[in-house]
Amino acid sequence: MVYLDHAASTPLRPEARDAWLAAAELTGNASSVHGAGQALRRVLEDARERVAAVLGCDPIEVVFTSGGTESVNLGIKGSWWAREQGPQAIVLPDGEHHATLDTVEWLASAQGADVRSVRLRLDGAVDLDAFVEALPGAALATALVANNEVGSVSDVAGLASASADAGVPLHLDAVGAIAHVPLDFSGLRGGGKDAGGLVALSVAGHKVGAPVGTGALVVSRYARMSAVLHGGGQQRGLRSGTPDVPGAAALAVALDLTATEREAESRRLRALADRLGAGIRAVVPQATLLGSADQRLPGHVHVLFPDALGETLLFLLDHAGVQVSTGSACQAGIAEPSHVVLALGYGDREARSVLRITLGRSTTETDVDAFLEALPDAHRRAAASSARAGSRS
Repeated sequence: MVYLDHAASTPLRPEARDAWLAAAELTGNASSVHGAGQALRRVLEDARERVAAVLGCDPIEVVFTSGGTESVNLGIKGSWWAREQGPQAIVLPDGEHHATLDTVEWLASAQGADVRSVRLRLDGAVDLDAFVEALPGAALATALVANNEVGSVSDVAGLASASADAGVPLHLDAVGAIAHVPLDFSGLRGGGKDAGGLVALSVAGHKVGAPVGTGALVVSRYARMSAVLHGGGQQRGLRSGTPDVPGAAALAVALDLTATEREAESRRLRALADRLGAGIRAVVPQATLLGSADQRLPGHVHVLFPDALGETLLFLLDHAGVQVSTGSACQAGIAEPSHVVLALGYGDREARSVLRITLGRSTTETDVDAFLEALPDAHRRAAASSARAGSRS
């Protein structure tokens, strides 16, 4: 099996697994005041300090969560519910992850939020000028650090600075980017003590080799934010529930290793991705690589095959032992056209004709070669299937 879907989830790191097991052997609750509880508390706070060091924030600003979706919901809903009465607008770039899109859609339909859409550039990054134009008087803004489909990295420093100038709280979704993009939360905030500018940053463990179900939201100590989960108020009153100490320990180890390896690993992955992209164009000259040519996550290769449906290609490649994904969201088993590709100005047909191939720590040259070996037959058969379907329509 050749696994080339690391943007969906990357393999568990052995060191993270060992950290989880070591913490899981401890008995107690980190909120208890007896010795066993305090032993767990020390493990938890050590993990918080390590995560903070990687993300460039203070330990008190790290709120451990169950993953990216919860982090995004807390960052957006928490900021919305804590806003002063008056502003109703949420600044939302096109092409965001569904964790964000669905959260904002719910706030719009259930609570009257006014959504201000922001166009993407042709390469898939957020258009900074359009973002700036949408900010005045908004309640909050949110944006991906890097688009989770095409991999283009946005100007997050510009987004954070513009939000601070406008006095608008900003949430950044770094779930798909943190494995490859170094982020300094305090630096992006610029030292400001008001409630505008960057106030929250989401990350998820399974993107960096920690267990599924781990994650964190960095929340500025100056942010106005309401809780989504209520109960014991264990984490600054923002997130209630018995702390997942093993998960926090594993996340800290995985983020540590990611930060240490990031520069060298990015060079390696970029070389592999360039080789893969060149190989695809050699096999299918009409294929188009989407996303930024130079400001893109190093392991991302997002390809439009104009004569073949991505879903068919995925099935045929999977049958050949190569696992990738389409660029479309797949909810309840129903493939949909990629909303990102639509946001780039393509039509419905093109939005159904993409593959997202993402490389990671375990990817080798042999894996790239295996994909390129399987592609010609898969593409030939997928194109023939599309041609037959077109002739019947």
